[in-house]
Amino acid sequence: MEPRNPNWKARCAASFHDQGVMATFGVTPTRIAPGQVFLSFPFRADLVQQHGFIHAGVITTVLDSACGYAAFTLMAPDAEVLTVEFKSNFLAPAKGQTFRCEGEVIKAGRTLMVTQGRTYAVDDGVETLISTMQATMMVVTDKAGVTR
Repeated sequence: MEPRNPNWKARCAASFHDQGVMATFGVTPTRIAPGQVFLSFPFRADLVQQHGFIHAGVITTVLDSACGYAAFTLMAPDAEVLTVEFKSNFLAPAKGQTFRCEGEVIKAGRTLMVTQGRTYAVDDGVETLISTMQATMMVVTDKAGVTR
């Protein structure tokens, strides 16, 4: 997959750092490649649900961003990204020392991009797939309040 913006990597990193929620959750990008973004964050007790697992809303939020930024890496310089829809499946409890959310573009269209995501919990070096996502991202241009 080829980026349509020669400055795609810097633009993606700058946009990511504009998201307050990612800073709140302690998320950092660990891989940014054309059509692929990995985001990681450590276990934190303030992000758990009542059973001590990372809350599904946190996992879904970070995985949505991984998928969205994977799509954003392929967009033109004048485009922004917005999520149109997603479906998430949880396969195992979100317990571990760290978590890695991987987003990947499956189909890069002019208006819509289809992505897939996976979240892994890492505990003592053992990785467990804990969730999957399929998401559709919209390429947004010339939209007041969305484009810069």
